Amino acid sequence: MFGISALDLARAQFGFTVAFHILFPAFSIGLAAYLAVLEGVWLKTGRQVYLDLYRYWLKIFAIGFAMGVVSGITMSYEFGTNWSRFAQKAGPVLGPMLSYEVLTAFFLEAGFLGVMLFGMNRVGRRLHFAASCMVSTGTLISMSWILASNSWMQTPAGYTIDKATGRFLPADWLRIIFNPSFPFRLVHMGLAAFLCVAFAVGAVGAFHLLRDRRAGRAPTEPVRVMFSMAMWMAAIVAPMQILAGDTQGLNTLQYQPAKIAAMEGDWESRGRAPEILFGIPNMRTERTDYRIEIPFAGSLILTHSLDGKVPGLKQFAPRDRPYAPIVFFTFRIMVGLGMLMFALGLFSLYARWRGSFYSNRWLHRFALAMAPSGFVALLCGWMTTEIGRQPFTVYGLLRTTDSVSPIALPGIATSMLVFVVVYFVVFGAGLLIILRMMAREPEIGETGPDPRQPTRAAGQHPGPAQGQPDGMGGHALPAE
Repeated sequence: MFGISALDLARAQFGFTVAFHILFPAFSIGLAAYLAVLEGVWLKTGRQVYLDLYRYWLKIFAIGFAMGVVSGITMSYEFGTNWSRFAQKAGPVLGPMLSYEVLTAFFLEAGFLGVMLFGMNRVGRRLHFAASCMVSTGTLISMSWILASNSWMQTPAGYTIDKATGRFLPADWLRIIFNPSFPFRLVHMGLAAFLCVAFAVGAVGAFHLLRDRRAGRAPTEPVRVMFSMAMWMAAIVAPMQILAGDTQGLNTLQYQPAKIAAMEGDWESRGRAPEILFGIPNMRTERTDYRIEIPFAGSLILTHSLDGKVPGLKQFAPRDRPYAPIVFFTFRIMVGLGMLMFALGLFSLYARWRGSFYSNRWLHRFALAMAPSGFVALLCGWMTTEIGRQPFTVYGLLRTTDSVSPIALPGIATSMLVFVVVYFVVFGAGLLIILRMMAREPEIGETGPDPRQPTRAAGQHPGPAQGQPDGMGGHALPAE
Protein backbone atom coordinates (compact mmCIF):
# COMPACT_ATOMS: atom_id res chain seq x y z
CA MET A 1 0.00 0.00 0.00
CA PHE A 2 1.68 3.18 -1.33
CA GLY A 3 5.06 1.52 -0.78
CA ILE A 4 4.53 1.45 3.02
CA SER A 5 5.26 -1.77 4.88
CA ALA A 6 3.80 -2.98 8.16
CA LEU A 7 7.19 -2.24 9.77
CA ASP A 8 7.11 1.36 8.55
CA LEU A 9 3.61 1.91 9.89
CA ALA A 10 4.40 0.22 13.21
CA ARG A 11 7.37 2.56 13.64
CA ALA A 12 5.25 5.57 12.68
CA GLN A 13 2.53 4.60 15.13
CA PHE A 14 4.94 4.15 18.01
CA GLY A 15 6.70 7.39 17.11
CA PHE A 16 3.37 9.22 17.05
CA THR A 17 2.24 7.97 20.46
CA VAL A 18 5.64 8.51 22.07
CA ALA A 19 5.87 12.04 20.63
CA PHE A 20 2.63 12.91 22.43
CA HIS A 21 3.66 11.14 25.59
CA ILE A 22 7.14 12.63 25.95
CA LEU A 23 5.82 16.20 26.05
CA PHE A 24 3.49 15.82 29.03
CA PRO A 25 5.90 13.99 31.40
CA ALA A 26 8.62 16.53 30.55
CA PHE A 27 6.17 19.30 31.42
CA SER A 28 5.22 17.49 34.65
CA ILE A 29 8.85 16.95 35.65
CA GLY A 30 9.80 20.58 35.26
CA LEU A 31 6.57 22.00 36.64
CA ALA A 32 6.60 19.73 39.72
CA ALA A 33 10.09 21.01 40.57
CA TYR A 34 8.94 24.60 40.00
CA LEU A 35 5.96 24.08 42.30
CA ALA A 36 8.18 22.65 45.04
CA VAL A 37 10.45 25.69 44.75
CA LEU A 38 7.51 28.10 44.90
CA GLU A 39 6.07 26.50 48.00
CA GLY A 40 9.48 26.29 49.66
CA VAL A 41 10.19 29.97 49.00
CA TRP A 42 6.72 30.87 50.30
CA LEU A 43 7.37 29.02 53.54
CA LYS A 44 10.80 30.65 53.83
CA THR A 45 9.84 34.25 53.03
CA GLY A 46 6.15 34.40 53.84
CA ARG A 47 5.42 36.35 50.65
CA GLN A 48 1.88 35.74 49.43
CA VAL A 49 2.94 36.08 45.78
CA TYR A 50 4.71 32.72 45.85
CA LEU A 51 1.63 31.00 47.23
CA ASP A 52 -0.48 32.67 44.55
CA LEU A 53 1.82 31.40 41.82
CA TYR A 54 1.88 27.95 43.40
CA ARG A 55 -1.91 27.71 43.31
CA TYR A 56 -2.07 29.14 39.78
CA TRP A 57 0.36 26.59 38.32
CA LEU A 58 -0.89 23.71 40.48
CA LYS A 59 -4.17 23.62 38.55
CA ILE A 60 -2.28 23.54 35.25
CA PHE A 61 -0.01 20.83 36.61
CA ALA A 62 -3.00 18.64 37.49
CA ILE A 63 -4.25 18.70 33.86
CA GLY A 64 -0.79 18.07 32.39
CA PHE A 65 -0.04 15.25 34.82
CA ALA A 66 -3.30 13.49 33.99
CA MET A 67 -2.65 13.71 30.25
CA GLY A 68 0.86 12.37 30.75
CA VAL A 69 -0.48 9.30 32.55
CA VAL A 70 -3.15 8.65 29.94
CA SER A 71 -0.80 9.12 26.99
CA GLY A 72 1.60 6.50 28.35
CA ILE A 73 -0.94 3.70 28.69
CA THR A 74 -1.16 2.91 24.98
CA MET A 75 2.57 2.29 24.64
CA SER A 76 2.49 -0.74 26.91
CA TYR A 77 -0.13 -2.27 24.63
CA GLU A 78 1.92 -1.49 21.54
CA PHE A 79 4.82 -3.53 22.89
CA GLY A 80 2.54 -6.54 22.92
CA THR A 81 0.68 -5.91 19.68
CA ASN A 82 3.28 -4.38 17.34
CA TRP A 83 6.61 -5.25 18.95
CA SER A 84 6.11 -8.67 20.52
CA ARG A 85 9.43 -10.04 19.25
CA PHE A 86 11.27 -7.14 20.81
CA ALA A 87 9.36 -7.63 24.07
CA GLN A 88 10.19 -11.32 24.08
CA LYS A 89 13.92 -10.84 23.47
CA ALA A 90 14.59 -7.70 25.53
CA GLY A 91 11.88 -8.26 28.15
CA PRO A 92 14.14 -9.97 30.74
CA VAL A 93 16.22 -6.77 30.90
CA LEU A 94 13.71 -3.99 30.26
CA GLY A 95 10.70 -5.53 32.03
CA PRO A 96 12.17 -5.38 35.55
CA MET A 97 13.36 -1.80 35.08
CA LEU A 98 9.88 -0.67 34.00
CA SER A 99 8.45 -2.54 36.98
CA TYR A 100 10.88 -0.73 39.28
CA GLU A 101 9.54 2.55 37.91
CA VAL A 102 6.03 1.54 38.96
CA LEU A 103 7.14 0.31 42.39
CA THR A 104 9.15 3.43 43.18
CA ALA A 105 8.12 6.47 41.18
CA PHE A 106 4.48 5.73 40.38
CA PHE A 107 3.53 4.72 43.90
CA LEU A 108 5.37 7.74 45.30
CA GLU A 109 3.56 10.12 42.97
CA ALA A 110 0.17 8.45 43.48
CA GLY A 111 0.58 8.43 47.26
CA PHE A 112 1.27 12.16 47.59
CA LEU A 113 -0.47 13.67 44.57
CA GLY A 114 -3.84 13.89 46.32
CA VAL A 115 -2.26 15.64 49.30
CA MET A 116 -0.47 18.04 46.95
CA LEU A 117 -3.63 18.90 45.01
CA PHE A 118 -6.25 18.97 47.76
CA GLY A 119 -4.47 18.87 51.10
CA MET A 120 -3.34 22.44 51.74
CA ASN A 121 -6.34 23.02 54.02
CA ARG A 122 -6.23 19.53 55.54
CA VAL A 123 -2.60 19.05 56.59
CA GLY A 124 0.09 21.28 58.00
CA ARG A 125 2.23 23.51 55.83
CA ARG A 126 5.39 21.46 56.23
CA LEU A 127 3.60 18.21 55.49
CA HIS A 128 2.03 19.71 52.39
CA PHE A 129 5.44 20.98 51.26
CA ALA A 130 6.81 17.47 51.83
CA ALA A 131 4.05 16.10 49.60
CA SER A 132 5.00 18.55 46.84
CA CYS A 133 8.63 17.49 47.17
CA MET A 134 7.69 13.82 47.04
CA VAL A 135 5.68 14.28 43.85
CA SER A 136 8.59 16.17 42.28
CA THR A 137 11.00 13.46 43.41
CA GLY A 138 8.71 10.81 41.97
CA THR A 139 8.72 12.44 38.54
CA LEU A 140 12.53 12.55 38.61
CA ILE A 141 12.76 8.89 39.65
CA SER A 142 10.34 7.93 36.89
CA MET A 143 12.46 9.79 34.35
CA SER A 144 15.58 8.02 35.64
CA TRP A 145 14.14 4.51 35.19
CA ILE A 146 12.77 5.28 31.72
CA LEU A 147 16.09 6.76 30.62
CA ALA A 148 18.00 3.83 32.10
CA SER A 149 15.86 1.50 29.98
CA ASN A 150 16.18 3.54 26.82
CA SER A 151 19.89 4.16 27.36
CA TRP A 152 20.46 0.44 27.64
CA MET A 153 18.92 0.09 24.19
CA GLN A 154 21.40 2.73 22.96
CA THR A 155 24.50 1.38 24.73
CA PRO A 156 23.73 -2.16 25.96
CA ALA A 157 25.87 -3.52 28.81
CA GLY A 158 25.69 -6.09 31.61
CA TYR A 159 23.81 -8.76 29.62
CA THR A 160 24.26 -12.22 28.19
CA ILE A 161 22.43 -13.68 25.20
CA ASP A 162 20.72 -17.05 25.43
CA LYS A 163 21.96 -18.95 22.38
CA ALA A 164 18.83 -21.07 22.11
CA THR A 165 16.26 -18.27 22.19
CA GLY A 166 18.27 -15.12 21.40
CA ARG A 167 16.91 -13.45 24.55
CA PHE A 168 18.92 -10.86 26.45
CA LEU A 169 19.45 -12.04 30.02
CA PRO A 170 20.64 -9.79 32.87
CA ALA A 171 24.14 -10.54 34.13
CA ASP A 172 25.03 -7.36 36.04
CA TRP A 173 22.20 -5.04 37.01
CA LEU A 174 24.49 -2.16 37.96
CA ARG A 175 26.05 -2.21 34.50
CA ILE A 176 22.61 -2.51 32.91
CA ILE A 177 21.21 0.49 34.79
CA PHE A 178 24.35 2.62 34.72
CA ASN A 179 25.18 1.81 31.12
CA PRO A 180 27.69 4.07 29.29
CA SER A 181 25.20 6.63 27.97
CA PHE A 182 22.81 6.79 30.93
CA PRO A 183 24.47 9.51 33.08
CA PHE A 184 24.87 11.87 30.13
CA ARG A 185 21.36 11.36 28.82
CA LEU A 186 19.84 11.70 32.32
CA VAL A 187 21.42 15.13 32.81
CA HIS A 188 20.54 16.23 29.28
CA MET A 189 16.89 15.15 29.63
CA GLY A 190 16.49 16.64 33.10
CA LEU A 191 17.77 20.02 31.96
CA ALA A 192 15.53 19.80 28.87
CA ALA A 193 12.46 19.31 31.09
CA PHE A 194 13.41 22.33 33.20
CA LEU A 195 13.92 24.44 30.08
CA CYS A 196 10.54 23.38 28.67
CA VAL A 197 8.82 24.72 31.76
CA ALA A 198 11.06 27.79 32.08
CA PHE A 199 10.16 28.98 28.59
CA ALA A 200 6.49 28.08 29.00
CA VAL A 201 6.27 29.99 32.29
CA GLY A 202 8.30 32.84 30.82
CA ALA A 203 6.00 33.05 27.81
CA VAL A 204 2.90 33.21 30.04
CA GLY A 205 4.51 36.01 32.04
CA ALA A 206 5.53 37.84 28.85
CA PHE A 207 2.00 37.49 27.46
CA HIS A 208 0.47 39.14 30.50
CA LEU A 209 3.15 41.84 30.61
CA LEU A 210 2.40 42.75 26.99
CA ARG A 211 -1.36 42.64 27.54
CA ASP A 212 -1.14 44.79 30.67
CA ARG A 213 0.97 47.31 28.79
CA ARG A 214 -1.55 47.51 25.93
CA ALA A 215 -4.35 47.96 28.49
CA GLY A 216 -2.41 50.79 30.15
CA ARG A 217 -2.18 49.10 33.55
CA ALA A 218 0.78 48.10 35.68
CA PRO A 219 1.55 44.36 35.80
CA THR A 220 0.65 42.58 39.00
CA GLU A 221 3.29 41.20 41.33
CA PRO A 222 2.58 37.53 40.43
CA VAL A 223 3.17 38.28 36.75
CA ARG A 224 6.44 40.10 37.46
CA VAL A 225 7.74 37.37 39.78
CA MET A 226 6.71 34.60 37.38
CA PHE A 227 8.52 36.22 34.45
CA SER A 228 11.59 37.02 36.53
CA MET A 229 11.98 33.47 37.86
CA ALA A 230 11.58 31.99 34.37
CA MET A 231 14.23 34.26 32.86
CA TRP A 232 16.67 33.48 35.67
CA MET A 233 16.11 29.81 34.91
CA ALA A 234 16.73 30.38 31.20
CA ALA A 235 19.90 32.37 31.84
CA ILE A 236 21.32 29.71 34.16
CA VAL A 237 20.14 26.42 32.62
CA ALA A 238 20.53 27.16 28.89
CA PRO A 239 24.37 27.34 29.02
CA MET A 240 24.39 24.28 31.28
CA GLN A 241 22.37 22.42 28.64
CA ILE A 242 24.88 23.38 25.93
CA LEU A 243 27.70 21.90 28.01
CA ALA A 244 25.62 18.79 28.78
CA GLY A 245 24.91 18.34 25.08
CA ASP A 246 28.62 18.57 24.31
CA THR A 247 29.50 15.82 26.80
CA GLN A 248 26.71 13.62 25.44
CA GLY A 249 28.06 14.19 21.94
CA LEU A 250 31.47 12.93 23.01
CA ASN A 251 29.83 9.85 24.52
CA THR A 252 27.81 9.23 21.34
CA LEU A 253 30.96 9.57 19.22
CA GLN A 254 32.55 6.80 21.26
CA TYR A 255 29.64 4.34 21.34
CA GLN A 256 27.43 5.23 18.32
CA PRO A 257 29.69 6.68 15.60
CA ALA A 258 27.14 5.99 12.84
CA LYS A 259 24.66 8.27 14.60
CA ILE A 260 27.28 11.02 14.82
CA ALA A 261 28.06 10.65 11.11
CA ALA A 262 24.37 11.03 10.27
CA MET A 263 24.00 14.02 12.60
CA GLU A 264 26.96 15.74 10.96
CA GLY A 265 26.14 14.72 7.39
CA ASP A 266 29.67 13.34 6.95
CA TRP A 267 30.23 10.54 4.46
CA GLU A 268 34.02 10.30 4.57
CA SER A 269 35.94 9.47 7.75
CA ARG A 270 38.71 12.05 8.15
CA GLY A 271 40.57 14.37 10.43
CA ARG A 272 40.33 18.16 10.30
CA ALA A 273 36.74 17.72 9.20
CA PRO A 274 34.57 20.77 8.52
CA GLU A 275 31.32 21.51 10.33
CA ILE A 276 28.43 21.38 7.86
CA LEU A 277 26.04 24.15 8.85
CA PHE A 278 23.56 23.35 6.10
CA GLY A 279 23.18 20.69 3.43
CA ILE A 280 20.92 17.91 2.24
CA PRO A 281 22.30 14.40 2.88
CA ASN A 282 21.62 12.16 -0.12
CA MET A 283 21.40 8.48 0.78
CA ARG A 284 21.47 7.43 -2.88
CA THR A 285 24.54 9.33 -4.06
CA GLU A 286 26.28 9.10 -0.65
CA ARG A 287 27.07 12.78 -0.38
CA THR A 288 25.65 15.91 1.25
CA ASP A 289 24.45 18.35 -1.38
CA TYR A 290 24.43 22.17 -1.13
CA ARG A 291 26.96 22.19 1.69
CA ILE A 292 27.67 25.31 3.71
CA GLU A 293 30.53 24.50 6.07
CA ILE A 294 33.14 25.91 8.42
CA PRO A 295 36.64 24.41 7.85
CA PHE A 296 38.08 22.27 10.68
CA ALA A 297 35.15 23.11 13.01
CA GLY A 298 33.66 19.59 12.84
CA SER A 299 36.76 17.97 14.31
CA LEU A 300 37.12 20.74 16.89
CA ILE A 301 33.51 20.47 18.11
CA LEU A 302 33.29 16.68 18.11
CA THR A 303 36.77 15.75 19.36
CA HIS A 304 37.97 19.06 20.86
CA SER A 305 40.99 18.80 18.56
CA LEU A 306 41.65 20.23 15.10
CA ASP A 307 43.22 16.92 14.05
CA GLY A 308 40.49 14.74 15.57
CA LYS A 309 39.05 12.07 13.28
CA VAL A 310 35.33 12.29 12.54
CA PRO A 311 33.45 9.16 11.36
CA GLY A 312 31.79 9.02 7.96
CA LEU A 313 28.73 7.03 6.92
CA LYS A 314 30.68 5.21 4.21
CA GLN A 315 32.63 3.29 6.83
CA PHE A 316 29.38 1.49 7.73
CA ALA A 317 27.54 -0.96 5.51
CA PRO A 318 24.48 0.60 3.81
CA ARG A 319 22.15 -1.69 5.78
CA ASP A 320 23.66 -0.41 9.06
CA ARG A 321 23.24 3.30 8.37
CA PRO A 322 20.53 5.46 9.96
CA TYR A 323 18.44 7.63 7.67
CA ALA A 324 20.68 10.69 7.62
CA PRO A 325 18.34 13.44 6.28
CA ILE A 326 15.98 13.32 9.26
CA VAL A 327 18.76 12.97 11.84
CA PHE A 328 20.74 15.79 10.19
CA PHE A 329 17.90 18.33 10.29
CA THR A 330 16.36 17.43 13.66
CA PHE A 331 19.78 17.79 15.25
CA ARG A 332 20.23 21.25 13.73
CA ILE A 333 16.78 22.39 14.80
CA MET A 334 17.55 21.29 18.36
CA VAL A 335 20.91 23.06 18.39
CA GLY A 336 19.49 26.19 16.77
CA LEU A 337 16.73 26.44 19.37
CA GLY A 338 19.31 25.89 22.11
CA MET A 339 21.28 28.87 20.81
CA LEU A 340 18.12 30.98 20.79
CA MET A 341 17.41 29.95 24.40
CA PHE A 342 20.91 31.02 25.36
CA ALA A 343 20.42 34.32 23.52
CA LEU A 344 17.15 35.01 25.34
CA GLY A 345 18.85 34.34 28.67
CA LEU A 346 21.59 36.84 27.81
CA PHE A 347 19.01 39.38 26.60
CA SER A 348 17.14 39.08 29.90
CA LEU A 349 20.34 39.71 31.87
CA TYR A 350 21.07 42.77 29.73
CA ALA A 351 17.54 44.09 30.31
CA ARG A 352 17.93 43.62 34.06
CA TRP A 353 21.20 45.52 33.97
CA ARG A 354 19.62 48.38 32.01
CA GLY A 355 16.61 48.47 34.33
CA SER A 356 14.14 47.73 31.53
CA PHE A 357 13.33 44.12 32.41
CA TYR A 358 9.60 44.72 32.91
CA SER A 359 9.22 47.36 30.19
CA ASN A 360 11.28 46.02 27.27
CA ARG A 361 8.69 44.93 24.71
CA TRP A 362 11.27 43.23 22.50
CA LEU A 363 12.33 41.03 25.41
CA HIS A 364 8.70 40.14 26.13
CA ARG A 365 7.96 39.41 22.47
CA PHE A 366 11.08 37.26 22.21
CA ALA A 367 10.05 35.32 25.33
CA LEU A 368 6.50 34.86 24.02
CA ALA A 369 7.78 33.58 20.67
CA MET A 370 9.98 31.07 22.48
CA ALA A 371 7.01 29.47 24.29
CA PRO A 372 7.11 26.15 22.36
CA SER A 373 10.90 26.14 21.88
CA GLY A 374 11.66 23.76 24.73
CA PHE A 375 9.09 21.22 23.56
CA VAL A 376 10.16 21.44 19.89
CA ALA A 377 13.81 21.04 20.87
CA LEU A 378 12.88 18.07 23.07
CA LEU A 379 11.03 16.35 20.22
CA CYS A 380 13.87 17.01 17.77
CA GLY A 381 16.42 15.67 20.24
CA TRP A 382 14.33 12.56 20.79
CA MET A 383 14.01 12.01 17.03
CA THR A 384 17.77 12.47 16.59
CA THR A 385 18.43 9.90 19.30
CA GLU A 386 15.91 7.29 18.23
CA ILE A 387 16.15 7.52 14.44
CA GLY A 388 19.92 7.75 14.76
CA ARG A 389 19.89 4.35 16.50
CA GLN A 390 18.29 2.70 13.50
CA PRO A 391 18.28 0.14 11.98
CA PHE A 392 18.51 -1.36 15.49
CA THR A 393 16.20 -1.45 18.49
CA VAL A 394 19.07 -2.66 20.69
CA TYR A 395 22.06 -0.95 19.13
CA GLY A 396 24.29 -3.28 17.17
CA LEU A 397 22.52 -6.40 18.48
CA LEU A 398 18.82 -6.53 17.59
CA ARG A 399 17.50 -5.13 14.33
CA THR A 400 14.18 -3.36 14.04
CA THR A 401 13.09 -5.79 11.33
CA ASP A 402 13.58 -8.63 13.82
CA SER A 403 11.64 -6.82 16.54
CA VAL A 404 8.26 -6.22 14.91
CA SER A 405 5.27 -8.51 15.45
CA PRO A 406 3.99 -10.70 12.61
CA ILE A 407 1.03 -8.41 12.08
CA ALA A 408 -0.60 -7.42 8.79
CA LEU A 409 -0.60 -3.88 7.44
CA PRO A 410 -4.42 -3.37 7.61
CA GLY A 411 -4.48 -4.07 11.33
CA ILE A 412 -1.79 -1.48 12.08
CA ALA A 413 -3.39 1.03 9.70
CA THR A 414 -6.74 0.75 11.48
CA SER A 415 -5.28 1.25 14.95
CA MET A 416 -3.11 4.09 13.65
CA LEU A 417 -6.16 5.91 12.31
CA VAL A 418 -8.02 5.44 15.59
CA PHE A 419 -5.03 6.70 17.59
CA VAL A 420 -4.65 9.81 15.45
CA VAL A 421 -8.32 10.76 15.78
CA VAL A 422 -8.57 10.04 19.51
CA TYR A 423 -5.26 11.68 20.36
CA PHE A 424 -6.03 14.90 18.54
CA VAL A 425 -9.52 15.12 20.04
CA VAL A 426 -8.62 14.22 23.63
CA PHE A 427 -5.22 15.86 23.93
CA GLY A 428 -6.26 18.77 21.73
CA ALA A 429 -9.06 19.48 24.17
CA GLY A 430 -6.69 19.14 27.13
CA LEU A 431 -4.17 21.49 25.54
CA LEU A 432 -6.92 24.01 24.83
CA ILE A 433 -7.95 23.92 28.49
CA ILE A 434 -4.35 24.50 29.59
CA LEU A 435 -3.93 27.43 27.20
CA ARG A 436 -7.15 29.01 28.43
CA MET A 437 -5.95 28.64 32.02
CA MET A 438 -2.64 30.27 31.07
CA ALA A 439 -4.46 33.14 29.35
CA ARG A 440 -6.03 34.08 32.68
CA GLU A 441 -3.73 36.31 34.66
CA PRO A 442 -2.74 34.99 38.12
CA GLU A 443 -4.65 36.82 40.81
CA ILE A 444 -3.54 38.22 44.11
CA GLY A 445 -5.13 35.74 46.49
CA GLU A 446 -5.22 32.96 43.89
CA THR A 447 -7.33 29.93 44.80
CA GLY A 448 -6.14 26.38 44.31
CA PRO A 449 -7.91 23.18 43.25
CA ASP A 450 -8.95 22.37 46.83
CA PRO A 451 -12.79 22.58 46.91
CA ARG A 452 -12.68 23.55 50.59
CA GLN A 453 -10.47 26.54 49.87
CA PRO A 454 -12.43 29.81 50.17
CA THR A 455 -12.65 31.97 47.06
CA ARG A 456 -11.40 35.55 47.14
CA ALA A 457 -12.09 38.21 44.57
CA ALA A 458 -9.26 39.13 42.25
CA GLY A 459 -7.04 41.88 43.59
CA GLN A 460 -8.17 41.47 47.21
CA HIS A 461 -5.21 41.15 49.56
CA PRO A 462 -5.30 38.94 52.64
CA GLY A 463 -5.17 40.99 55.79
CA PRO A 464 -4.86 40.08 59.45
CA ALA A 465 -8.54 39.21 59.63
CA GLN A 466 -8.95 37.50 56.25
CA GLY A 467 -6.21 35.02 55.56
CA GLN A 468 -6.25 31.64 53.92
CA PRO A 469 -6.53 28.76 56.40
CA ASP A 470 -3.37 26.70 56.33
CA GLY A 471 -4.66 23.56 58.05
CA MET A 472 -2.93 24.50 61.32
CA GLY A 473 -5.54 26.85 62.69
CA GLY A 474 -3.61 29.94 61.53
CA HIS A 475 -3.59 32.16 58.48
CA ALA A 476 -1.48 32.46 55.37
CA LEU A 477 1.53 34.68 55.74
CA PRO A 478 0.76 38.21 54.54
CA ALA A 479 2.27 39.65 51.38
CA GLU A 480 4.96 42.27 51.66
